[in-house]
Amino acid sequence: MSLFPFSEELVAERLRFENPWWVSGEVEQYYTDMSPRLYKELFYPLVVDLTVRRAVILMGPRRVGKTVMLFHTVQGLLEEGHDPQKIAFISIETPVYTNASLEQLFTLCRKTTGKEEPKGWFVFFDEIQYLKDWERHLKSLVDSYPGVRFIVSGSAAAALRLKSTESGAGRFTEFLLPPLTFNEYIHLLDLKMLLRPSRLEWGAGATGFYDALDTGKLNEHFLNYINFGGYPEVIFSKSIQSDPGRYIRSDIIDKVLLRDLPSLYGIKDVQELNSLFSMIAWNSGQEFSLEELSKRSGGVDKNTLKRYIEYLDAAFLIRKVHRTDNNAKRFKRVTHFKIYLTNPSLRSALFAPISMSDDHIGAIVETAVLSQWMHRDWIQPLYARWPRGEVDLIGLDQRTFKPLWAVEIKWSNRYFERPAELKSLLSFCAANNLEQAVVTTIDKQGIKECQGIKLTYIPAAVYTYVVGKNTLVQKEMRIGQRIV
Repeated sequence: MSLFPFSEELVAERLRFENPWWVSGEVEQYYTDMSPRLYKELFYPLVVDLTVRRAVILMGPRRVGKTVMLFHTVQGLLEEGHDPQKIAFISIETPVYTNASLEQLFTLCRKTTGKEEPKGWFVFFDEIQYLKDWERHLKSLVDSYPGVRFIVSGSAAAALRLKSTESGAGRFTEFLLPPLTFNEYIHLLDLKMLLRPSRLEWGAGATGFYDALDTGKLNEHFLNYINFGGYPEVIFSKSIQSDPGRYIRSDIIDKVLLRDLPSLYGIKDVQELNSLFSMIAWNSGQEFSLEELSKRSGGVDKNTLKRYIEYLDAAFLIRKVHRTDNNAKRFKRVTHFKIYLTNPSLRSALFAPISMSDDHIGAIVETAVLSQWMHRDWIQPLYARWPRGEVDLIGLDQRTFKPLWAVEIKWSNRYFERPAELKSLLSFCAANNLEQAVVTTIDKQGIKECQGIKLTYIPAAVYTYVVGKNTLVQKEMRIGQRIV
């Protein structure tokens, strides 16, 4: 008797369809023609490192290219000479797989290919959230088949992370694929000719900057990135860009807020959650407190707001940035914080694309910069605020909690000509013995000294590119150290 709700042959036929390399030895050209995301270079080593007996969980927001990355990973395995009939891709949302367990599907793959020995296999389960109790199934597979690498992906990010943390200790390795960085946008559209290494250096030469060879053209693409650049599919499609709300809001935002299991976080009023997210999106980069959020949202209970923010954070839609003061002191009781969208194009989708002269452009440029820093899970950037001043972005030494660097994010050339007007930044640097700081501009670049502080000016687009590029380099080093 078949273990499947449909005939076993029907299921096997679907498996053959999803795995054309079982016959051809190749991934479909539709996927091989696509440029891989740069994050693939970080993900692939985790898949092929068989010294660690864990399943790899690829998670992230909707439409950031997780499925395409899985196919590019399959392509890499084939190019390295792995047996094509021991590589299986299974999309769990496919109707003929309904109610089938992961082990049943893996068993049928072995039976269909004739490769019965459960060793040397790479098994990819896409959209794993469609299987009830997937984490229990996956943990059992990891324990039962030590010679097999299991890789799963899912878009219900909040639920996926929660269940992975609860059930996968010691069995799962999580990998977050975020929205596109500006560096990846430049890479995918093959625009690297717009930049070249700069003589400017930061942090005693630890970080090299870039010169924009055509700042006007780079800023045009930076604005396009801000409005549409978070998702690979969108940057290549003019039709989607003409109506981003229809694509991003309905296919990405609404499904996260309405379908991706907000009940896990005790959320019953989805409309209330939706309203809160819209308000945050419009005000991305502003400082909030639970007291203020409660008033703005019509008196929603503070504990309820905490759950909403926790869910939106777990769903990779927003990030909180905590506050310190001009002496970088840590507050015992955190009452104020900033909230940023993890991807500035979410705002454009909810409301309308923004222009370079829009009143909100400064806050959205700040959101774009912070969205690159959010990819560094080993750093928690802060902002400093005190009664007479504010600095947009600071980094603390994790041992001494002393400031290491400071950045003022501006979409203006004014402060290049008038550095003395950067009173808050200069005051913060003096109070914390910082000898240098970074200031972003529209298109001015150079170094000036003011009140004994070296100010490195760099166009915001270039700085955003640099943060994303260096993040990937540092992530690659960290993954390499972990594997070695």
